[in-house]
Amino acid sequence: MAKFSMNQMTTLRWSFEQDCFRYREAGLTAIHVWRDKIHDYGEAKGAILLEELGLEVSALSWAGGFTGSDGRNFKDALEDARHAVDLAHELGAGCLIVYSGARGGHISKHAQRLFSGALDELIPYAEAHDVTLAIKPIRHKYGCDWTLIRRMTDALQLIDLIDSPRFKLVLDLYEFGDQPDVLDNLHLLIPYLALVQVGDRGCEPQEEPNRCLLGNGHLALDATIAKLIQLGYQGPFDIELMGRDVQKLEYDEVLSHSMGYLQAMNG
Repeated sequence: MAKFSMNQMTTLRWSFEQDCFRYREAGLTAIHVWRDKIHDYGEAKGAILLEELGLEVSALSWAGGFTGSDGRNFKDALEDARHAVDLAHELGAGCLIVYSGARGGHISKHAQRLFSGALDELIPYAEAHDVTLAIKPIRHKYGCDWTLIRRMTDALQLIDLIDSPRFKLVLDLYEFGDQPDVLDNLHLLIPYLALVQVGDRGCEPQEEPNRCLLGNGHLALDATIAKLIQLGYQGPFDIELMGRDVQKLEYDEVLSHSMGYLQAMNG
């Protein structure tokens, strides 16, 4: 039986409180929390609401920007990441997603050194707080605005190099759900996985993600999810839907359709 969570980016215009109540009413038991939303609501108050509703936190997004691509200097980005670790610990989040930031004006080696330096500082802090950091490779063009980690092999090499039980991988099926080199080697990914994200794709995106309703694209999501479970993955599958194909829909419709897909898949 697959376990699912809903990513708060799916219902971007709803408030943190709306997300919590609507997800729970829809039958979901887990939520992927975005820091901006819980910050606006109040972090301590948000933690209480999640506990009262019985919503587990599958993941917290996000920390990073260590290359300065979002306008912060290295010190400020690292301090913000420590606060994100504190919040992930308070929420009992399954993982905290970490992005390096874009290469920006740096040469590649310097950008990589900045990210490595941040991880050297952040991983011991996460270990001390029992928080798992997770990196998410993004292979499509827009990924260069977020991370230096674009290929699955690069992510796995970095995780092996760091060699910490609190440093793992996010597998986004929207990004890699039709890539034979990934699908044929899912058994090798299982020990690395902190989270699997789910979104369907009808066409190759260009400047930004364009995720469609589950089952409306060409990705064999149900087969891939079943295979991951068969191989021993026990973590949550996080539904993240955003882009022009879903932005015209009402959020209640997106939730209803997603729950119908999940119920059909779970039998």
